Amino acid sequence: MAPAHKEGHSLAERVAEAALLTGDFVLSSGKRSDFYVDKYLFSTEPDLLRDIAAEIAGSLPEGVDRLAGVELGAVPLVVAASLASGLPYVIVRKGAKEYGTAKNVEGRLEAGEKVVLVEDVVSTGTQAVAAAEKLVEGGVEVAGIVAVLDRREDGEEGRLGGFEFRSLLRIGDLRVVKGI
Repeated sequence: MAPAHKEGHSLAERVAEAALLTGDFVLSSGKRSDFYVDKYLFSTEPDLLRDIAAEIAGSLPEGVDRLAGVELGAVPLVVAASLASGLPYVIVRKGAKEYGTAKNVEGRLEAGEKVVLVEDVVSTGTQAVAAAEKLVEGGVEVAGIVAVLDRREDGEEGRLGGFEFRSLLRIGDLRVVKGI
């Protein structure tokens, strides 16, 4: 069960209130949905972001050396989780920039480190898995992927593309009646 905020609202209720939109939306998968969870609406609210980060920090497995977040949406989450946990972080680019250092991963990443990837909303998991694979290519162990919200309806519990996976919330926690 999600923790209650000081006003008595659960994390799920607070995320739904802040970020659950209804209408006609096209998801990153190309599917249409009558609801959308706007990650920017929950990650730009300081009190909610602080509580989400505390939950992420509290869910990390033993021995993690570093956090990682995918640009752009997961950056506020990984920064906040870094501050809450005291762990350093890196940012995984969706594509290497074509100038400067031309890196896929920004920040210090040491071979052999144990890294947890932080993600915002997982619809299919494609971006999270691609980022985790980039980290593995960089010589680190991906100890898992932690998302704020798993909106997959038929996703394999505990796994995402061969990686350990957990989410703070599932779409049902937001009490969405209709869906994909």
